[in-house]
Amino acid sequence: MSREIRFNAFDMNCVAHQSPGLWRHPDDQSARYKELGYWTELAKLLEVGKFDGLFIADVLGTYDVYGGNHEAAIRQGAQIPVSDPLLLVTALASVTDHLGFGITAGTGFEHPYPFARRLSTLDHLTNGRIGWNVVTGYLPSAAQNMGHDDQLQHDDRYDHADEYLEVLYKLWEGSWEDDAVVRDRETGVFTDPAKVHPIEHRGKHFTVPGIHLAEPSVQRTPVIFQAGASPRGTRFAAENAEAIFVGAPTKAILKNTVANIREALKKAGRDPYSARIYQLLTIITDETSDAAHAKHAEYQSYASDEGALVFMSGWMGIDLSKYDLDEPIGNVESNAIQSFVSAFQQASGDGSEWTVRDIAAWGGIGGAGPRVVGSPAEVADELQAWVDETDVDGFNLAYAITPGTFEDVVKYVVPELQRRGVYRTEYTEGTLRNKLLGKGDRLPDDHRGASYRIGASG
Repeated sequence: MSREIRFNAFDMNCVAHQSPGLWRHPDDQSARYKELGYWTELAKLLEVGKFDGLFIADVLGTYDVYGGNHEAAIRQGAQIPVSDPLLLVTALASVTDHLGFGITAGTGFEHPYPFARRLSTLDHLTNGRIGWNVVTGYLPSAAQNMGHDDQLQHDDRYDHADEYLEVLYKLWEGSWEDDAVVRDRETGVFTDPAKVHPIEHRGKHFTVPGIHLAEPSVQRTPVIFQAGASPRGTRFAAENAEAIFVGAPTKAILKNTVANIREALKKAGRDPYSARIYQLLTIITDETSDAAHAKHAEYQSYASDEGALVFMSGWMGIDLSKYDLDEPIGNVESNAIQSFVSAFQQASGDGSEWTVRDIAAWGGIGGAGPRVVGSPAEVADELQAWVDETDVDGFNLAYAITPGTFEDVVKYVVPELQRRGVYRTEYTEGTLRNKLLGKGDRLPDDHRGASYRIGASG
């Protein structure tokens, strides 16, 4: 029997997220992203479906590689306009009891000192249900609007992020002792100053001599999410992440990716299963297989080739507007795109040479991840096959339309998986960390952040 399958919902505080053009579908409500009601309704739906969490992506910049400017991104609503994800969390927590929240924020353009307080505040107000998706940034426009010529070089961004995390761990884990707040009415002492410690950090990028401004929250350090796929990103994830997102187009590629991550965790001195690994996936389902495939065809009719190529250009760093839609990929001069598309060709299984139009069709619904289309039983069979064959823990579910795609998963797929005994029927109690890993609310001793605890030997 397969082990338990886990779901996250993948969304963004914008229109259509990774399904450009689908905002035109009459049942899509993503244009309501500005309304608090959209988000609270979604959170309650996901909790009914026993999802691990709502993972909210973010970018601080525009996709401007395609065409050399941001006009196509603006025209298509390709993650622009986009609003702040952190400000949603307290409202979502107020209408749920168990759902976790993975919030994306970059290390490149905000000092860690105020950010540490912001995350501690959310951990307090959610009673320990907050996670942070650590991103180092990849859009040049974000760097330029923050006064830089461009992003740091790839590995340099991770070196910078390493120190960023060091400052945060010192603040979250090493500044306040657990019993520092005494609230002694007799003596009038609220906090014992002897149990609150300056972190005295002086590094290459940051100088933070003082104390953390917030008292210890339920988790202290929020659950760390990460999605780096490069060797340097994998090492960073192995040292820090407790939930890791990947986007392999085939089971064979995913199996290799998961094995590499498990091995990297071991090299970092951690249990190879101390991080949950989620595969990007889009599920399109209905009561019958025919109905599901008809729904998929209808969704495809709304997908935008230009919008998909805006995203693909940004992710791969090559301007695909320079090529005709029917241009063979072999004529596109880019090593990045050749390896990217090679994986897609493996997924398609037909062996034919791809064109630029094929890239757009692949990425038109749910981004770069694969799609599973079929009846509840067919979808469940495929999900179990992905888990059994690859050692992945679960799926980060993108949508075609929202909340419709998530409603279909909750209505059709979740009950089928529960019937098979491979999906939970009740939540585990406690914090997001305990719900994910079942080993308590705080960082485990083998995690990098634990070495910054007061009195830690490491």
